[in-house]
Amino acid sequence: MRLDGKVAVVTGASSGIGRAIAIGCAREGADLAITYRGNEAGAEDTAGAIRQLGRRAEVLRVDISRDEDVAALAAEVRQRFGRVDAWINNAGADILTGDGGRLSPREKLDLLLAVDLRGTIIASWAAVELMTERGGAIVNMSWDHVGFGMAGENPILYAAAKGGIRSFSKSLARQVAPVVRVNILAPGFIETAFGEQADEGWRRDVEARTPLGRWGVPEDLVGAAIFLASDESGFITGQMIMVNGGVVM
Repeated sequence: MRLDGKVAVVTGASSGIGRAIAIGCAREGADLAITYRGNEAGAEDTAGAIRQLGRRAEVLRVDISRDEDVAALAAEVRQRFGRVDAWINNAGADILTGDGGRLSPREKLDLLLAVDLRGTIIASWAAVELMTERGGAIVNMSWDHVGFGMAGENPILYAAAKGGIRSFSKSLARQVAPVVRVNILAPGFIETAFGEQADEGWRRDVEARTPLGRWGVPEDLVGAAIFLASDESGFITGQMIMVNGGVVM
């Protein structure tokens, strides 16, 4: 298997894309530390699915925007596993549904910058420290439209945070090479909670604008994530893979 014997960290693995990636990593032979912030039941459900595959799963509550939480996560991973081979920074703020969708634009911006951008940066630094001796792979989560643009209150805010993740990851890839590789996943329109609640007319418009003719699902990200986390991508760093059905090329 492509991740056989490896230890992986997946942040924000209680649902959606993070859950799918974590289970996919286990299916490919990895043991995992997975994090959640509020959805403990979802994280435990993900861990149960991992353990059913015969792999180890450690569940940790982490607010990725807090330095002390990220430091504690790194310490726990070192103590429980002794190392980490792949670190996938999937955790992100929800500004589209529930309480997050009712925030003001400035509140949404502050949340995205704290969780998505700053959280990815400090978690990446923690991962690099754990990988200094043995090497490893970091995968950060951006957005397919950061190099293309999209109008609208929420897209503009996402562009700021996710564009920062892309730029940071490329620079970090240069800094930590050749010991650690850093790459980027950029999802497009994916059937998470937001997609499920979207207006039906807009959903059909997205399908019409997508060359592959449908919305993505979290499982569509799994293959690319595993590839970037595995030794099969050993000569790839600083690159962004867009998983979006061809909406942006």
